[in-house]
Amino acid sequence: MSKHYPRVRIRAGYDHIVVREGLSFTFFMRRPREEVVPGVLRALEAYLRAIGPQTLGWYTDDEGEYFKLDEPGWERIQRELRERRFPIIQLYDASLTERRYRFEYHGKDLAAPTMVDEPHAVCAATFWLPTEFLEEHGPGRVHELALELATPLPFCSGLGGLSLNGELDLVGVSKELSEVCLRHPGIDVPDLNNHSWTVGTRVRGPQWLTFLGQPVLGALGGPAALRSCLHSPETAVQEMGDDKALITLGEWPEAGDISRGDSLPAYRELARVLEPWLFHEPRGLMLDFGPEETRRWERRFLD
Repeated sequence: MSKHYPRVRIRAGYDHIVVREGLSFTFFMRRPREEVVPGVLRALEAYLRAIGPQTLGWYTDDEGEYFKLDEPGWERIQRELRERRFPIIQLYDASLTERRYRFEYHGKDLAAPTMVDEPHAVCAATFWLPTEFLEEHGPGRVHELALELATPLPFCSGLGGLSLNGELDLVGVSKELSEVCLRHPGIDVPDLNNHSWTVGTRVRGPQWLTFLGQPVLGALGGPAALRSCLHSPETAVQEMGDDKALITLGEWPEAGDISRGDSLPAYRELARVLEPWLFHEPRGLMLDFGPEETRRWERRFLD
């Protein structure tokens, strides 16, 4: 067990892990799909270089059926990314029982007439790593990879760090999930399908790595003004061109532990700065959490 985070393994049966602690790097892009897709393909190439091209072994179709990610499969995936107006791409670890690696993309053609009433819809991409990758390669390499993923993307916001990776909507796991995430505020609870329709240009965070683009970075006054608001010695603000920045909260991603009084002060400081732009679940609910649990989760760095 790492001193930075707990081990989490929620199982179905003897050897089938449905949820585990891991890392995820998620980016939200409210931009025309013509600007988004080339960057997503470049980010996916960087991801595959880092993890090895054989690490992802399966993909699903629109009905959720699994297919081998062979050469024809890759051709199909790239064609759907480029040509479909609303593609949902899900690429899975070669071992379907581990939940270690995944790439997922929910694309939106924001110019489509049906999107007029969806002001918060975005294109969203996420990349998973297991914590074993972090432990083997170190946080410096993971930080470097996150920048490689982010650089070609026209993101409005993004976040990277510890998360609960797996099938979070399965019946019977919500109680264990709520206990973990409410105790350890640095562990994210991702929900890409929902968030790709609701986040808009707001910020889900903070996280170990918090990526800011427009319009929030501009509203904050740019990287220099943001840097002047953050005083924790663990915090670094890195410019990424003229309109994007990365805020890093410490050398390692940290889970924190409320039961031990570790409330992650650097994360709390950033949350206060970002509070006017933080995302809140529009229904007041997340996954199977009740309203009170959802509110506690959303305000875990503010109260």
